[in-house]
Amino acid sequence: MKRYFITGLLIWVPLGITLWVLDLLIGTMDQSLTLLPAAWQPRAWIGVHVPGLGVILTLVVILLTGVFATNFFGQKIIDAWERLLVRIPVVKSIYGGVKQVSDTLLAGNGHAFRKVLLVHYPHPQAWSLAFQTNVPDEVARALPEEHVAVFIPTTPSPVNGFYFYVRRNEVIELDISVDRALKYIISMGVVSGETRPPIQ
Repeated sequence: MKRYFITGLLIWVPLGITLWVLDLLIGTMDQSLTLLPAAWQPRAWIGVHVPGLGVILTLVVILLTGVFATNFFGQKIIDAWERLLVRIPVVKSIYGGVKQVSDTLLAGNGHAFRKVLLVHYPHPQAWSLAFQTNVPDEVARALPEEHVAVFIPTTPSPVNGFYFYVRRNEVIELDISVDRALKYIISMGVVSGETRPPIQ
């Protein structure tokens, strides 16, 4: 009985969480429909709310924004808009920081989280998974030896963590992907491979 119950949980818990996350994402993206005039909204045409239409609208807006921003005229407008934002005191700090992080993580030529490392943390006898990032030139010149910048995410929420510099000869580079390392961290080590462990 216990084995059957656990088997059922292993099937329904991941499925339920996946459906919940998808419902949350679709519901959030569907809010983009409220930006349209009432006469243009699908509810006015069809008479009922159809989940997912906002996702299509959001993807189209993102795609069109990318197309617009890559031409000469669009780049000039985006540059002018960003120069305006960085002149507003509070907005400057928030927008500037978020833009730097997003540019680093999403740009195809970025070097963020390209390597998975093992570093001593939180004490010299312990090892933690970390991601190598970039060392600013000012920091590299100030340090007497070669260091690497590492970000150690917390478990189970990898968006939080610690950022510091470690001597290069004190880290171990792992031959695993960033995605797989994130699975280890999010699952708190429960997911340790690509195959599912057998049910006892």
